[in-house]
This record gives sequence, C-alpha cells and structure tokens, in this order.
Amino acid sequence: MAKPHLNRIDNSTLDDHWYLAEEDCCFFLGEYVPYVGPGYSEVNQLVYNFKKSPERKNRPEYNYKKEAIRRIAQMFQESLPIEWLMTLTLVPIPPSKTKNDPLHDTRILDMLYMLQTRIGLKLDIRELIIQTESTPASHESDERPSPKELMGNWLINNEVAEPRPKKIALFDDLITTGAHFKAAQTIIKKRYDGVFVGGIFFARRKIQRN
Repeated sequence: MAKPHLNRIDNSTLDDHWYLAEEDCCFFLGEYVPYVGPGYSEVNQLVYNFKKSPERKNRPEYNYKKEAIRRIAQMFQESLPIEWLMTLTLVPIPPSKTKNDPLHDTRILDMLYMLQTRIGLKLDIRELIIQTESTPASHESDERPSPKELMGNWLINNEVAEPRPKKIALFDDLITTGAHFKAAQTIIKKRYDGVFVGGIFFARRKIQRN
C-alpha cells in the first residue's frame, strides 16, 4: 500500500454507504473489497486480522491481530496531522459486545492508545458511547442493523461526558452501510447540541458492480 492519506467519502462513493448524508464528513485510508478474501490486498488482510475474535487470544494467530493494531495506528499517525488531532475528542464506535462480555473487543480503543503512544502527546480519547447488551457482530451476520436499532442499545457514558467536547471524530475500522456512524453521531448530537461529529475509518467497503 502506498503512503497512506485520507480520502473523503463523497458523491462518487456515497452510494456504497446509504445511511450517510452528503454533508457528513467521513474519511478513510483504504478500500476493502468483500467476498474476495484477505489475500486480495493489504487492506483486506489488515481488516481480516484486526477483526480476529478475542476468543483466539491464547492462540499464536492472535499475534496477527496485534500486528494489525500496530500497523493501522502507524498508518493513522502518518496520515493525520498532529495539530488537527490535538483539537479533537477521539471516540471509538462501540463494539458489539458489552464490557463484561468475554468477547468484548477493544481493538479500536487499543489502536487509538497506540496512536497516542506513537505520537508522544496526550490525546483526548474517550469511550463516550457504551453498549448496553451484547449483539452479534455485524461482520459475522447477514443482517445489518439500522441506526435506530443500534441507538436502542447505546448510551452516553456519563463518566467521561465532561468536559464538553469541541469537535468529535468517531473511529472505526470499516464503514459499510454507515449505520454505526449515523447512530453514534445522532446520540452525541442529542447530548451536545451543535458539536461537530465526523468519522475516520481505516477502510470503506467498496461494492463491486458489474
């Protein structure tokens, strides 16, 4: 993969992410192509390894997940201006499992803290949204939840809600329909009226059309 740089989801790619609106500010580094396997590209391989389940933590293959976390943090470090990052509150889009679930996956949070370590400056990283009940992971299910369904299972984490954020960047590994982003954006804007909420993703799902 060439030197990473941010790309914005715009009118040329918006149809692949049908819950997004034209005014949404969502950025990505690479494109993930589904149904072709992890060997198709570096992006596909990294997404595959990044999503390895915590149930494999005691297996040698879990080292691939750790390396994917390190590599994705490195790529964000190389592509995100430090001065800009310092103005943002960085919020992981919550995983599908609750914190007390043995399959709770902290990969996005781990990546953000590794990004902070690599930069060498303290970032405003907050688990601002929490999952109230465990659900099947979207990438392991044929059914994709709507923003409304997701919001019914999410709450603002009052323990880290203050001070009021000025600008929020929602982080996730892969954007597909855009449902998770819109659900998180809506919940946050209900709590903090007028705050800017954008999205930063390692990859976007690219739908191949004949």
